[in-house]
Amino acid sequence: MAEFFPIYGWAAIYDEADLNGDIVMRGAFRQSLAENGAGAVKLLYQHTAETPIGRWLKFEERGRGLYAEGELLLATQTAREVAALIDANIIDGLSIGFRTRKSRRQGAARLIMQADLWEVSVVTFPMAPKARLVSAPSVAGTNTETDNVLAFADHVRRAAKILSA
Repeated sequence: MAEFFPIYGWAAIYDEADLNGDIVMRGAFRQSLAENGAGAVKLLYQHTAETPIGRWLKFEERGRGLYAEGELLLATQTAREVAALIDANIIDGLSIGFRTRKSRRQGAARLIMQADLWEVSVVTFPMAPKARLVSAPSVAGTNTETDNVLAFADHVRRAAKILSA
């Protein structure tokens, strides 16, 4: 029987420019996910197609962004290494790979109105700085203020762990 390491986090943050100037709009992935389901979205490491490390189980459109739940397949060496890096708070970024269906320019930004979600990777440096793993499933994920408090608390816990080492 396969062993899995659960992961949870924000695959995309809505209404905020990423480091490339792209802004994912609310509902951008709704049609893609409705047509294909979470299982069609690949879980990769560092966007490397040759390195699938698990599977995505669920995506939810929430006020803050696209929330993801997945699991790393620990039968693979890379997934075991990634799980160890996540567990040690060394990497916590998520990053999306997509094909744009509909977008428009707004100044220097590109607004992503509709896109096909192909993959979500665990990464060292996410293009959207707030697209991060969280330590446990967010039960209050529809409330942006609560999400911010939970994210802040998670960062405080991580900082305390680092400072106490």
